[in-house]
Amino acid sequence: MTPNIFIKNKFSRKAISLTIILLKGLGQIMLQGNSVTGFLFLVGIFYGSLTMGIAALLATICGTTTAFLLKYDKAEINKGLYGFSAALVGVAIMLFLKPVFISWIILVIGSALATVIQHFFMKRKIPVFTLPFVVITWLILFFTNNYFTGLLSEVSITTASSINYFTVGFKGYGQVIFQGSIISGILFFIGILISSPISALYGLAGAIISAIIAFIFSAPVEDISIGLFSFNAVLCAIVFSGKQMKDCIWSVIAVILSLFISLLLLKFDIMQLTFPFVLASCIILFVKEKYENRFQNN
Repeated sequence: MTPNIFIKNKFSRKAISLTIILLKGLGQIMLQGNSVTGFLFLVGIFYGSLTMGIAALLATICGTTTAFLLKYDKAEINKGLYGFSAALVGVAIMLFLKPVFISWIILVIGSALATVIQHFFMKRKIPVFTLPFVVITWLILFFTNNYFTGLLSEVSITTASSINYFTVGFKGYGQVIFQGSIISGILFFIGILISSPISALYGLAGAIISAIIAFIFSAPVEDISIGLFSFNAVLCAIVFSGKQMKDCIWSVIAVILSLFISLLLLKFDIMQLTFPFVLASCIILFVKEKYENRFQNN
């Protein structure tokens, strides 16, 4: 083997390895360390918005590169654990801000900071899921709303006067990554289905259950119909998915709790993002651990 061929083969292996890590990072948005899942997520984002697709890819690269440069644990990097919060930051920025040069700079900085925050909690073994994305996005929106209003984009939201409980489940999947297209939602669902069929079905059921309860509590129909009261439920249901009845019970409790947190944030005019999912999941994980420890001790 000549040196040139050896170098090319080595480069190809590294490129493939890095691509898999980046795709796993995208897949981890819905807790799936699966590169095929991540690829379908990326396709779904690009289908909904070319700009958001580029932003998701760039942010994942920035987040993962930050982890490499700061010499974080390679096993964690290889699982894509430093890509998902960064990816969400990237997509959120291109949703809420105009796609101008400064917004892309904010994206690079924001995705890197999300990675640093992610590592802070991971090092202390504190499960915070997408909290770094929420914190960074809230900070960006706070400063732009108060000091740089010219950067804000006019977010166009599709509305509907009725709820289709079949499509709302897929809409909920789509809204996890800020996509209003049902095609994007279906692609996201298929991505989860490939990685974990039971998680995919739990997520779909959680989205529908959350939409029904939101309607009962008189949440805005237009918001329910496009999945804005379902996407946090998708994530909660996936976290607690399992084959036993107790998994179903914990999942439903988490879904309901996340919905009430969403309604509370709406009342105080606070953008929910995935905070209801984070808070509800952390609370239920804590309660679940205490309950199971007590049950085992007895």
